[in-house]
Amino acid sequence: MPYTAGEHAERPWGRWIVLDVMPRSVVKKLTIYPGKRISLQRHRFRSELWTVVDGVADVLCGHQNFQPRPGEQVFIPRGSLHRLSNTTDSPVTVIELQFGHILSEEDIERFDDDFGRQSAEG
Repeated sequence: MPYTAGEHAERPWGRWIVLDVMPRSVVKKLTIYPGKRISLQRHRFRSELWTVVDGVADVLCGHQNFQPRPGEQVFIPRGSLHRLSNTTDSPVTVIELQFGHILSEEDIERFDDDFGRQSAEG
């Protein structure tokens, strides 16, 4: 099911809200709680551009690790394994810009999840 503007969800790692939806892109705001991380995942139908706006993130993309700070970006190519983590004591806020022809929570293939979730559960 495609995203809609204003759609939001609480997750064990934090929360997200859809800020805008366009024909081939979606803008989401992600908040990662201290000591939490999203699943190790990949997407078949979309790429993502993450911009850190608050805090210091830990990003795994493929075999590379990054620690982007506010104003810095990481591009996540379609099909690449990736994970966003927060190893600090303060929340991390990231603006995620998704590009693709299918943009939905169903396009999440999980490989490792701290919370036991399966694919398509956010």
